[in-house]
Amino acid sequence: MRWFLEEGVFGSGASLAGAARAAGHGVTTWDDDWWQSGSFPAVGAEPTVFHGSLGNAARVRALGWRPGAFCATEAFLCSRWLEPTRAWALNAAAVVTTAERLVAAPPAYDRMFVRPDSPLKPFSGRVVSRVGLTLEALDFGFYYDDPSLPVVVAPAVAVEEEWRFVVADGRVVAGSGYQADGRRTRPEPADGEAWAFAAGVAGALEPPEAVYVLDVCRSAGALRLVELNPFSGADLYACDPPAVVAAVAAVARRLAPG
Repeated sequence: MRWFLEEGVFGSGASLAGAARAAGHGVTTWDDDWWQSGSFPAVGAEPTVFHGSLGNAARVRALGWRPGAFCATEAFLCSRWLEPTRAWALNAAAVVTTAERLVAAPPAYDRMFVRPDSPLKPFSGRVVSRVGLTLEALDFGFYYDDPSLPVVVAPAVAVEEEWRFVVADGRVVAGSGYQADGRRTRPEPADGEAWAFAAGVAGALEPPEAVYVLDVCRSAGALRLVELNPFSGADLYACDPPAVVAAVAAVARRLAPG
């Protein structure tokens, strides 16, 4: 089993590398120069998993490594998982539109949360005001140039706590509480309320991919689902590294040829 880990992307990267080496796995530091040179390391039939930036995670899937990266971007479009998850969703009123349509005819609520439909997030999700909303307020012309970019919009709501859980083969294997800025994290115990909620959601969903991350929050005192994201491009915060390595390796070995 070999891990390709991109340094400097997440604070959890060093811990993941250490856990992989402790489990006897190979660890190779990702090098962006490989895209230009084409001199990617030969991996053969060895199970291989990338973890790092979302952009690289999506591109690694084209290399033919198995599984290479858990980043099936089409499966993580909000428009794909929004309907099946409305019963648990933080923003059950969310709708999918385009950036230009949103600006031309914003919904009636004064403050709204807007994010791209794509899991690759060409702009970061944000709360904006209805009054004076412009394409530039959604980073048009800076990160993207197509005003028809699909976006998800919902009324802004207050979030009290947030958690991230790693799901492998439909089972929650690790969890971490975190703040949105990523500067405070804490491991989430398996007997915690948020873990149980995440496990219930994961068990009821058709998984978007064999390994993914599931974000949970507490809002107005209730636990709610925030979103689903690709594992290979997600910060793991304080998720237990050995548990993540063991679960992901088991899936990777099952998916690898031979």
